[in-house]
Amino acid sequence: MNNQLSEDAKNFTWLISNFVGDVHGVEHAIVVSSDGLLLASSDGFPAEHAEQLAAIASGLHSLAVGGAKLFAKAECEQLIVRMRHGHLFVMSISDGSCLAVLTSVDADMKVVAYQMTRLVENAAHALTPQLRSQLREVLGN
Repeated sequence: MNNQLSEDAKNFTWLISNFVGDVHGVEHAIVVSSDGLLLASSDGFPAEHAEQLAAIASGLHSLAVGGAKLFAKAECEQLIVRMRHGHLFVMSISDGSCLAVLTSVDADMKVVAYQMTRLVENAAHALTPQLRSQLREVLGN
């Protein structure tokens, strides 16, 4: 699959996997399109789990964005779901897409949120319509 990707797509998926490897406590990360389709996932994350997480993240993101609009609270920037054995962070990227990150319980939430913000700020411009289209095609969406 990776051989079918352009250099831009390879770089984008590398950024997601590198983020997981570099930030203590981060276990998996995915990027989800505005219509809920998985665009990229970190290395080692089983495809079926990545698809399930994409559906969960998309639903949560959509609810949060709708709630923010309903109550005139401007844009929804990030969601954090705290679980007994870890956290799920969902952060808006651009055009309705989002980055979802699963962490272990010992992850420093401030560090994860900060590093997610840096990743989104540095990589959002790369998520062009052409790149989204290619990522969908390769993943079979």
